[in-house]
Order: sequence, then structure tokens, then C-alpha cells
Amino acid sequence: MSDQNHAPTARSKPPPPGEEEAGAVLKLGEFQDVDTLTLSEAALVINALMAKRRKDRKDRNETDVLVKTLDYLDSFARFKQKENVEAVERLLSAQKELTKYERAQIGSLCCDSADECKTLIPSLADKISDEDLQELLDEMAKLMST
Repeated sequence: MSDQNHAPTARSKPPPPGEEEAGAVLKLGEFQDVDTLTLSEAALVINALMAKRRKDRKDRNETDVLVKTLDYLDSFARFKQKENVEAVERLLSAQKELTKYERAQIGSLCCDSADECKTLIPSLADKISDEDLQELLDEMAKLMST
């Protein structure tokens, strides 16, 4: 056996858990009441900002991270037309029993069924009936196909 020095094999210690948790009970810490956007809303906002910067010839700040973010949003935003994004936002905003975070998650995930939605967003369990949630999801699905 040799006496060579080896790099430590132990993994670095993970950071301590924060207050944030999106489980059956939402614990969003300092983000509890922050306005939350769906992926489609974020895509609209960032694309509009970038269009304005290009028009004003201030596009020097298009970083690699920004370009990758836009690519991600363009891939995963379910609603592409501004009118549909706004209609979904109105549908979700009418659900006053839900938190801003929950509404944004519903609008981003676009689940097929209430059961799937409640599985992915556990905090919805006792806040909205399966029938009401399914009706909301069906209305959103109509806007995806137009």
C-alpha cells in the first residue's frame, strides 16, 4: 500500500433545511404572500421586457442565464397567446380560497385531473372540491387548445 494523499471521499454536508416547504401545509417563509407567476405569465413578462430592450437598443444584457431561462419558459409555458394567459389568470384569481402559490402551480402544471393536481399540490386537499378543481382544469384545457 502506498502513502499517497487522497482527496476526502466524504460528501459535503447539505445545507440546513429552510423554512420553505410546499407540502400538505404550505410553509413558504418570507415568500408566503409574494405574488407568484405561472410559467406562461413569466414568459410573457420577460419576452415583453426583452422586446422593449431590443427596440431601445439596450440588449447588451442578454446573458446566457437569461437566454436559457427564456428557452425553458418557451418550452414549458402551456399558454402561448397573451389573451389565453390573461384568461387563465382571471380563472385562477377567482379562486380566492387558494393561495397565490397554489394558483400559480395549477396554472403552470395544467394537470388533466383533480386527483393528479391534488397529488402534485398536496395543500389543495381540503381547499377545493374535486368537482370544482376539475371544472377549473377543464376550462384551462380549453384555453390551451386555442
